[in-house]
Amino acid sequence: MRYLTAGESHGPALIAVIEGLPANLDLDPTAINQELWRRQQGYGRGLRMKIETDQAEILSGLRFGKTLGTPLTLKIDNKDFKNWTDRMAPTGDPPDNLAVVTKPRPGHADLAAALKYDFTDIRNSLERASARNTATLVAVGAVARQLLAVFGIAVYGHIVQIGAIQADSNTLSGMAWADIAAAAEQSPVRCADEKAATLMMQAIDEAKANGDTLGGIFEVAAVGVPIGLGSYALPEDRLDGNIAGALMSIQAIKGVEIGMGFEAAKQPGSRVHDAIYYDQERGYYRGGNGAGGIEGGISNGEVIVARAAMKPIPTLYKPLPSVDMESKAPYLATIERSDACAAPAAAVVGENVLAWVLAVALMEKFGGDSIAETARNYHAYLTYLTTRM
Repeated sequence: MRYLTAGESHGPALIAVIEGLPANLDLDPTAINQELWRRQQGYGRGLRMKIETDQAEILSGLRFGKTLGTPLTLKIDNKDFKNWTDRMAPTGDPPDNLAVVTKPRPGHADLAAALKYDFTDIRNSLERASARNTATLVAVGAVARQLLAVFGIAVYGHIVQIGAIQADSNTLSGMAWADIAAAAEQSPVRCADEKAATLMMQAIDEAKANGDTLGGIFEVAAVGVPIGLGSYALPEDRLDGNIAGALMSIQAIKGVEIGMGFEAAKQPGSRVHDAIYYDQERGYYRGGNGAGGIEGGISNGEVIVARAAMKPIPTLYKPLPSVDMESKAPYLATIERSDACAAPAAAVVGENVLAWVLAVALMEKFGGDSIAETARNYHAYLTYLTTRM
């Protein structure tokens, strides 16, 4: 199972094509649009979110609400394109008054991409590098979530830190993942710790007033993942590697950890590794989940937990120094529309990216041309596991 996305931030539309979905999977477009709506929410978002109301139109691969086993095509219109038709026209000559972008913004792909692709107009690259394109990641992940739901797998996410403000782990400890997610869903910053959420919003307001931005850390979890997804056999088969790579591919993500993550490097092994126990009724079980649900690249039946660190949005209203690529003269970086903080939205993107990776791993293990065939293979495997537990 794989996908391909296309589209520019101010182009006509964003497109995603998913290949490898089993046939006869019930697919609800409203669930896809709900995830797209969630991505657009969050305290600190910019004006672009007031322009766009993302809706996915399904162009192929679905008939009467069921997948056909053929490529599924999703289209998300860019409503702002009407204001950019002359500057982003696919054909014809550029307008006489075209404002060529020659001043790269620190923290963006602008300079490296312009040099790599031999562009004299940075807009050629900044349009595709834009985080606007995470809308397609969410749409693809929203499809994956519906596949995972057939097998009782649910994905959750929440914010654990914005700027220097951290959620209190003691407040969240002991809460079920569904409850953490439900509490986060009611928070403007997607944080389940209400006291910390208030301080996070104050920090965002302060950064915005200073022409600055804030990043944050989100945590995502998958509940109900069976033992055996992924493999130790090859680097590209390791489930943790694929999750880390997918999360790191989200714009502005600069760090990923699974389970205890970097904290594990500070502790002795006796405090890191999860002791294995056996009970006649439960079978094998763990004394903890420091591994984040993955050992040796393979899911071990515990909750899969990952965190990702998002840097502050690099477009600042008090811009940093830069250099004009045409004249080589020093200049303050140009300003595109920007968010003061997009970490709450990134958490939604992270949930859906995790869902996609797990759906791919599930289909790799259980296969099937139809969802019924996949389910037969899955339940046969669970029956096998009971004989070994």
